[in-house]
Amino acid sequence: MNVPGPARTVARFFAGLDGAQRARLADGYPLVVGNLDGVPVQTRYRANRHALEQARRGEEADSRDYRLAPAARTEAGRRAHRLESLAAPERQILVFDPTGGGRVAEVLGDLDRARRVSVIVPGVDTDLLTFERTQRHFSAPVGMAESLYDAERTAAPGTPTAVIAWAGYTTPTGVGVDAATGRLAAEGAVRLESMTNALPGNATVALFCHSYGSVVCGVAARSLPGRVTDVVVAGSPGMRAPNVAGLATRARVWATRAEGDWIADVPHLELGGLGHGADPMSPDFGARRLASDGAHNHTGYFEPGTASVDNFAKIGTDLLSSVACAGGDDACKGPVR
Repeated sequence: MNVPGPARTVARFFAGLDGAQRARLADGYPLVVGNLDGVPVQTRYRANRHALEQARRGEEADSRDYRLAPAARTEAGRRAHRLESLAAPERQILVFDPTGGGRVAEVLGDLDRARRVSVIVPGVDTDLLTFERTQRHFSAPVGMAESLYDAERTAAPGTPTAVIAWAGYTTPTGVGVDAATGRLAAEGAVRLESMTNALPGNATVALFCHSYGSVVCGVAARSLPGRVTDVVVAGSPGMRAPNVAGLATRARVWATRAEGDWIADVPHLELGGLGHGADPMSPDFGARRLASDGAHNHTGYFEPGTASVDNFAKIGTDLLSSVACAGGDDACKGPVR
């Protein structure tokens, strides 16, 4: 694994440990080991199962603590339920940080053996409690990842792939000031760069950035490693750049917008730090524009059977000649890199 910066030092340290030593560190310091880029992913999964179980016990205790207000006990019970679900033995949790609203990332597939890795970067109001949903399942990161992973295996059954539902940054709450500025996007971009750099093996990476997640991807674009071949934005309020050239990335940049997505009515401008700049769906922006037939509103891009998730799967598996362009022509395909 060719990992730059601090993660390289971490990777070298863990490479010098045997399995028992790695396990002891994961069990003894789960919140450190489970969130440290450069640690082998199987060791991170083990650490995060421990961290999730510890956090679950704490939340369950709070849910029964009648010194707390009823609302606080109810919230603790909800978090305990979510933590129990995430801690299931079959789940592969790459990131878990319970502070604040909580940060979490989950892997579908075998990350060590994947040749192509897709990373879903979600938008506002994503935290521990909204990381997965029973209702509107495919509007939450876990459902998005499940839909994309299934579509990729259908599109390219012979290609080893993995999908990461990455809620590994603090997202804005609602559509207030934080959603209109780049502060949280800048912090998220640093984490996204570190994570993509530290992925194991030589897999290439495609980013699928929804809503405010596209702001994160836009800010990160110039610093992303060369293994990131594609950046796809869906329902984007802007990428904090005037055009694709302004992103200063070698990756292909794709954009799509669903019918009825309210984001189309948000002014695409940047003034005094507010707003995220040009509309990625504008022809002048220069992104490759994708069809999204069947997707509706702001949260429907990953619904199974939509043209958007079908396109995402083809980009994720490098079947670029098969994508469907917005407008029904071949304008978005261009030369294949």
